[in-house]
This record gives sequence, structure tokens and C-alpha cells, in this order.
Amino acid sequence: MQAGWVLLYFLLGCAALAVMVFPGAIGGLRQRALKPFHGAWWRLRRAGQVGWHQAGRQPRQVAQVCRDGLAQAKVGWRARWPWLLLTLALLGLPATVVLWWSAQSTRSLDGFDDRIDPGNSHVAHLLQGEQLVPPPPLPPEWFSTAEVEVERPMIASADRRWDQMDAEFVQRLLLAFRIMKQEHGYDMALLEGWRSPDRQRLLAARGANVTMAGAWQSYHQYGLAADCAFLRNGKLLITEKDPWAMRGYQLYGEVAERLGLTWGGRWQMMDLGHVEWRKPGIKEAMRARRGS
Repeated sequence: MQAGWVLLYFLLGCAALAVMVFPGAIGGLRQRALKPFHGAWWRLRRAGQVGWHQAGRQPRQVAQVCRDGLAQAKVGWRARWPWLLLTLALLGLPATVVLWWSAQSTRSLDGFDDRIDPGNSHVAHLLQGEQLVPPPPLPPEWFSTAEVEVERPMIASADRRWDQMDAEFVQRLLLAFRIMKQEHGYDMALLEGWRSPDRQRLLAARGANVTMAGAWQSYHQYGLAADCAFLRNGKLLITEKDPWAMRGYQLYGEVAERLGLTWGGRWQMMDLGHVEWRKPGIKEAMRARRGS
């Protein structure tokens, strides 16, 4: 239903713009389009006059005039209807493509999505009276191997300090780690948490395959996002080619969403290890940063 209103709005907007920009051309088109009806109108008008004055004497003549007028209008529109359909198709094509493309995925740019998660009361209840403790840091050399660098450029220099992130988000993320371990047997590792605006700019400069968000457009800048991966046999596993890892990403996304987090695996440009918390009130902070 909403898609239909968007398409209708687009078509009306195109028509209004065309009238304002090309008034002469529109007038000519209107005259040519309505020309078949002019003859029909005058014939019908004549039929009316005949009907008033001579209807009793010439009923067949009145009927013939009406038939002639309608036939003339039908012939005129028969010659023009392909152009009318082509015009409507050209106007509707951009909106149709955009609507189809958006329906393929729910991905949106970090920081520009107005949807705010009001919080999960069930999660809050689970965390009452218990503060989960972050795991000890992993050896730095684990993040600088050639395999890891290929999958996640510049990850060796990322910030992995848990205390730099939002405390409530940290508890949700740690709870996700616990569930992944206890229910599914996956050990999780934090690749990157808080991210400075300068680092965000550097990553964005590497292209859309790294990130599509500029500085202050990512929840990383607010300590409300984390990129994570799996641990297996004493090594980081960051790949989409391993069936075990892909199954883990799917489970991780389901767990994260159960905890009120947004999973990057549902975006158009999928980021399977990414989760973020659209904390109530953060939208205003983002807008203020973008406007400053």
C-alpha cells in the first residue's frame, strides 16, 4: 500500500514539474490529446440541439450523430494509446526500480536509520543483579595475520577496549557471546568496538566494500556497535567460505536480534559480524553531530 502511494506521488510530481518547465509543450500535447474529443463534443452538442428541436421528427439523425462522435473519439485514442502507455512507463520506471531494489533487503546506512529500539525488558531482567565481565584480550598478533588482513583490512589497528563502548551495549554483547558458547558451542571474539571519526574516514576512503558510512554516520563512533568473529583451534576465523562459520553467523544474528540488537547480516551490503544497538535517544545525538 505504501509503495503504491510512493509511485503515485512520483508520477504526480513528474507531471507537475513538466507543466512548470515545459508549459508550451504541455499545452500542445494537451490540444493534440484532446483533439479527438473536440469533434465528438461538437457532434454531441449538435445532437443535443437536434434533440431539443427535432427529436420528435429526426430520432435516427440524433442517434447517428452520437455514434459518429464516439467513433471519431475512439479512432483518435486508438492511434495515441501506445504513446500514453510509453509515457507512463518511462515515468514509473525509476520509482519501480527503486521500490524493487529496496524490497530485496532491509539494509540502511548506519546513523541514518530513524528506527530506534525501545529496549528489551526481558534482556534487562536477565541482566539485573549480574554484570558480565569481558574476556581477557587476545594476543595482538592474532589480528595481524595475512588471512585476517585479507578479510578485514586495517583490523590490526582497531580498538578492542570494552570500556570504550556503551556499558549497556557491552552487557548485551557479552550476553550474546555467552549464549553462542553455551547453546551453540561457538567461541566469539571482539574485532573492533569503538571507532574514532578519523578511522571511519580512512575506512570509508577504501571503498564501499569496507564501509559505506562516513565519520559520525556509524554507531561505532558512539560505542554502540561491534564487529565480531569466531575462534577455532586457537585462531580467528573470519570467512564466508567456511560452512561452520556461516552457520555461526546465522546463529549469531538470531541471538543478537533476540537481545534487541541490529544485525548487519540483513543489510544489502551484508556485514555478518556486525551488530549495533540503536539506543533510545542516540538519534538526536547523531543529527547534532552531522549538523555541527
